[in-house]
Amino acid sequence: MTTRLATRTARLRQIEELLSLAPEGLRATDIAGRLEVDRRTIYRDLDFLCDQGVPIWQQGGRFGINRTWYLPAVRLSFHEAIALVMAGLLLSRTIDERNPHVAAALRKLAVTLPGPLPTHLERAAERVQAHGDGHRQVAVLEAIAEGWGGSRKVQVNYRSPRSGSLRERVIAPYAIEPTASGIYVIGHDDWAEDIRTFKLDRLEGATVLEEPFTIPANFDPEAYLATGWRIMAGEEIHEVVLRFTSTVAVHVRERQWHPSQKLKATADGGCLLYVHVAEPLEMQPWIRSWGAQVEVLAPGWLREQIAAELRQAAEQYQC
Repeated sequence: MTTRLATRTARLRQIEELLSLAPEGLRATDIAGRLEVDRRTIYRDLDFLCDQGVPIWQQGGRFGINRTWYLPAVRLSFHEAIALVMAGLLLSRTIDERNPHVAAALRKLAVTLPGPLPTHLERAAERVQAHGDGHRQVAVLEAIAEGWGGSRKVQVNYRSPRSGSLRERVIAPYAIEPTASGIYVIGHDDWAEDIRTFKLDRLEGATVLEEPFTIPANFDPEAYLATGWRIMAGEEIHEVVLRFTSTVAVHVRERQWHPSQKLKATADGGCLLYVHVAEPLEMQPWIRSWGAQVEVLAPGWLREQIAAELRQAAEQYQC
C-alpha cells in the first residue's frame, strides 16, 4: 500500500510537470504513453488534481494547466532556501505599499522551510503588511504580471512625471524589474513604436487585453539594462567620472556598482570611478548620498547640476 501511494504521488507530480511544460496542452493518451500507465488511470489522476485545486483546463481533447494562476511544487536544498529567504527580505524592503500577494507568498514559503528560517520570512511578511494601502498599485501589478505571463498586451494609464498629463498607452510587457526605487515594466509601447520603461507607481490603471504579443528573439533584458545606471536605458552613452576621497574609497571598492565600471587609485588614497551609462541623471540620488566625499569630474553638465543643487542645499542651512 505504501509503495502504491508513493508511486501515485510521484505520477501526479510528473503529470503536473508535463502539463506545466506544454502550454498547448497534452492528450490523455500522450500522458499515459509517457508514464506507461493506462489512459483511464490518467483520467482519474486528472480528476484528483482538479479536486486538489490544480487549475487544469480541457479543450479539444487536450489538457493543460493555467500557469497564470498556478505553479507546481518546487523542492529546494537548504542553501537554495537560504537564497529565497534573502530574496524575500530584500523584496519586503523594495515593496513600499501593502501587497497581499507578496505577504502570502512569503508566509507560504515560510511553512516549508526548516529551523529558524520561517521566523525571518514571517518578519518580512509583517513588514509588507505594515505598509499603507496599496490596492491600486497591487491591481496594476496584477494586470502587468498577467499580461507578462500570458503574452498579452496591457492597456495602461500613464501619468507623466514631467507634464503631469495622463495618457493611455498599450504596451507589451517584456520584463518586470524591481529596483531600490520601485518596480518597473519594460516593453514595447505601441504609441512610441519602441521599447520603453514605465515605473509602476506612475500607472493609474491597467487592463489586460486579448491581443497577444511575442517577445523578439533578439531582445535580451540584461543587454538592454546594461546601458542604464539602474533601469533607464538608451542608445546615447555618457562617460561619468567620479572622484572619491580616501575616507570612503574602501567602501566604493567593495561593490560592483555597474557592469562598465573601472576603478583607479589616486595618490591621496582615494579613487576614481569610471562608468558608461545612458542616463547620468539617474545617478544623481546615489551621487548625492556620498555628500562631500565625492566630486563629479565628468560630464561637465552633470558636475554643474550637482554643484548647483549642493549650493542650494547649503543656503537652506545658513543662519
